[in-house]
Amino acid sequence: MAPPPASPLLLKPEYKKPYDERQKLVAEANARGEQLANQGAQCIPYGMPTMMSVAIYPVEFIQTPQQITIVTEAFSEVRRVYMNVPQKGFDDVAPGYYGRSVGHWDGDTLVVDTIGLKPSIAGYRSMPHSEKMRITERIRMVAPDYLHDQITIDDPVVLEKPVTYTLAYKRMPKYEMVEFVCDNNREYVDEKGVVRLQTHEK
Repeated sequence: MAPPPASPLLLKPEYKKPYDERQKLVAEANARGEQLANQGAQCIPYGMPTMMSVAIYPVEFIQTPQQITIVTEAFSEVRRVYMNVPQKGFDDVAPGYYGRSVGHWDGDTLVVDTIGLKPSIAGYRSMPHSEKMRITERIRMVAPDYLHDQITIDDPVVLEKPVTYTLAYKRMPKYEMVEFVCDNNREYVDEKGVVRLQTHEK
C-alpha cells in the first residue's frame, strides 16, 4: 500500500540557504553522471533515519518482550528499541549514528522515540540537524503483509516546524537477509568532492 505524501521540509533561513546550494550541486553532478561524496560512498553508516529507507534493501524486525531489534541489509546496520523504559535526557545520551530508541505499544501501533544522533550524520533528504533532533515513529500493519513507518522529525534549532513522512514495507516471509559489508576500497573522493573509481593499484 502506498504511503501518504510527506509534509514539506521547512528549514530555518540560516540552514536553508546552504542546504539549497548543496542540493543544487548534487543535481548538477547527477546530470553529469557523477556522484558527490556521501556517507554510503565513504563506507560510513547512514544512521537514523536514513538507514530505514536505503534504496530497495530489506529491513528485518526481531521482536522480544524487552527489545525490538531492527537490522537493515544495506551495510548491516542495527538499531535497538528498548521497550517500556523511560527515555533519557539529551545530555545523558552520547551522540551516535542510531541514537537511543525507546518504544511502547499504543494499541496495534509501535511508538518509538529516538534522540542522541550526531549532527554529522545526514538527516532526512540530507537535511542538516542539531543534537536536539527528536525522531518519533509510529509503526503499524496497515494491511496483511504491509507495514507503514510514519516518521516525524522535530528539531527546534534547524526546522521551522516538524516534518513527517511515511515509509512502506512489504513482508517477504521466505527472504533470507544477505551479508552486506562495505569493504570496497576502490572508490575515493577527488578534490572536487566527486566519487571516483580507482581502476589500478597505486
